Amino acid sequence: MDAIVFDDFTWRLDSEEVFQKVRMDPADEEAQTLHRLIETAWQMGRPKTVFRECFIEGRTDDTVVVDGVTFRSRVLRVNLEHAQQVFAYVATCGTELENWARSLDDMLEQYWADRIMELALRQALHHLNEQISQLVPHSKTSVMNPGSLHAWPISEQKPLFGLIGPGTGRIGVTLTESLLMTPAKSVSGIRFATEVRFESCQLCPRKDCPNRRVPYDRELYQTKYAKVS
Repeated sequence: MDAIVFDDFTWRLDSEEVFQKVRMDPADEEAQTLHRLIETAWQMGRPKTVFRECFIEGRTDDTVVVDGVTFRSRVLRVNLEHAQQVFAYVATCGTELENWARSLDDMLEQYWADRIMELALRQALHHLNEQISQLVPHSKTSVMNPGSLHAWPISEQKPLFGLIGPGTGRIGVTLTESLLMTPAKSVSGIRFATEVRFESCQLCPRKDCPNRRVPYDRELYQTKYAKVS
């Protein structure tokens, strides 16, 4: 299956949500400037996504082969134990918003633009998840992202982009030499159907993480992912 690109879907930028994100009172004297930035960002922004439906062809203790591409991760391998189908994806706020944000000279406006790009990326992910849900109706799904865990390092970005193919370029996302994505407000990963929901946060001991979704489970790795000798 070829990659499917969504680069012109309808999205919205909620002013109230932006104000909450930057912790500003709409009655603040600088609110008018922020409203202007929100309007500009909404008019020019084009969040984008690409995904490709893929199938698992083989497994070892620490690897999984997806459409001929080998991924090396014990955690990914175990999470895909019962999966046959996966969805490799990239979502981004879009080059239009990143270029606009870079053109701003004021540091406060740059901060606001950064938060706006995060919300645009969230919209892209929401749209992506809606599309994938149509292909796996009535199924729970979970996600793993390269670099989110030591157990699936950022070096796995390269095979993931190779698996998706030229679709990543069509949405303007590229990898730097250090395998970070450009635009910076982009996310890559593999979504898969699962009976037991998985969150990378469960295996991450980082304290005070602003993006934590579930508590760290100190025992989970040993009980589920460690090799049995």
